[in-house]
Amino acid sequence: MSLLVDNIGELFTADEEHGVRNDAALVADGGAVVWIGPAAEAPAADERLDAAGRAVVPGFVDSHAHLVFAGDRTAEFAARMSGEPYTGGGIRTTVTASRRASDDELRATCARLTAEMLRQGTTTVEIKSGYGLTVADEARQLRIAGEFTGETTFLGAHTVPAATDAEEYVDLVCGEMLDACAPHAKWVDVFCERGAFDGDQARRVLTAGAEAGLSPRVHANQLTAGPGVRLAVELGAASADHCTHLSDADVDALASGSTVATLLPGAEFSTRSPYPDARRLIDAGAAVALATDCNPGSSFTSSMAFCIALAVREMGMTPTEAVAAATAGGAKALRRDDVGRLAIGARADLAVLDAPSHAHLAYRPGTPLVTAVVRGGTVVHQEP
Repeated sequence: MSLLVDNIGELFTADEEHGVRNDAALVADGGAVVWIGPAAEAPAADERLDAAGRAVVPGFVDSHAHLVFAGDRTAEFAARMSGEPYTGGGIRTTVTASRRASDDELRATCARLTAEMLRQGTTTVEIKSGYGLTVADEARQLRIAGEFTGETTFLGAHTVPAATDAEEYVDLVCGEMLDACAPHAKWVDVFCERGAFDGDQARRVLTAGAEAGLSPRVHANQLTAGPGVRLAVELGAASADHCTHLSDADVDALASGSTVATLLPGAEFSTRSPYPDARRLIDAGAAVALATDCNPGSSFTSSMAFCIALAVREMGMTPTEAVAAATAGGAKALRRDDVGRLAIGARADLAVLDAPSHAHLAYRPGTPLVTAVVRGGTVVHQEP
C-alpha cells in the first residue's frame, strides 16, 4: 500500500543532500520513501495524506530512554525544587518498586510511554534496563523492552545495589547477569560516574558486553568531570550520553572519533543542573544528538519537542541544528541510516506539524504541534 504525503509547505529532510524543500511531496511504498519532489509533480498513490501547507519533519529518534519501571518519584522532584541537590541516589527507589511490579504492570507503563512518544512524533526509541539489578529482573526488563523496540540496552551497571560490594556486583554484571541479558539486548551501557561505577569498572562492563556481542554506549560526565567520555571514544562506543561536564580533552576526543555526544537537556531541567554546551561541541566538529532520557526520576518527559526547545534556549543550538540532532543525530547515535532522515530508501517515518516551519518546535515550546505521524509508510496517528 503506497502513501502520498503532499501539499507540504516545508519538508525538513535532515538529509545531507537536501536540508529543506518547499512546496514538496513524498511517496512511501513498502514502508520506505520512494519519491520526493515538487508537489505539482507528485505521482499517484493508494492513499493520500494532505499536509495542508504544514511543515513535515522526520520522525524523532529518541536514543536514550528508561521506560520499563514502576513507582513514582514526585517527592524527590519536589525536594529538588526546594533546593536539595541531585545525586542519582533515587535510582534505588525505582529499583525497589520495579522489582515488586508484575510483568503486566511494567508492560503497561512502557506501552503508555511509547504511545505518548509516538503521538508526539517519536517513531524510533531506545529502551534501557537498569531498574532491576538482579539477574532475573534485568532479563525481565529487557524482554519487556523488546516488545516495543529493537533498540534494547542492557544497563545492569546503572548503580550498585544497596548493601552490595561494588566489585562483586561488577563481577555479577559481567558474568551471570550478562549471560542472561545478552540474548535480549543490542547494546551495553554503564553509568560511569562518581558514586556509581569508576573508569576501570566501566571498562570491564563494556568490554565484557562487547565480547558477548553487544555494542557499547556510556552514561558519561553527567554530574562531574571524569573518564566516561574518553573511555567511550576509546572503546568505539556509539554514544556518550549526558556530556554535561567536559574538558578540552573530552571535546577533542569526541570531535576526532565516531562517538556521538548525546545531550539530554530534560535531565538538566528537572535537576536544576548546568546544561551541556552544545555550541562548543558542534563548533569543534563533534556529532551531537538530542534525546529525552525519559525516566521517573531525573527527566520524566517523553517530549522531543520540549528537548529541542531547551537545546535552542539553553545550549546554544540553532533550531535547525536541534531538529537535526533529534532526528538524524539520534539515528547516528544508534548507528542507523534508515531512520531520522527523509530520503529515497529511508524508512518512511515522519511527523506533520501544525506550523509552517520546523523552527516552530523551538519557537512555540510546550505547544502540541504534531498533527499526524507516519511510521513505516502507515499513518499511525492523526488529530481529528
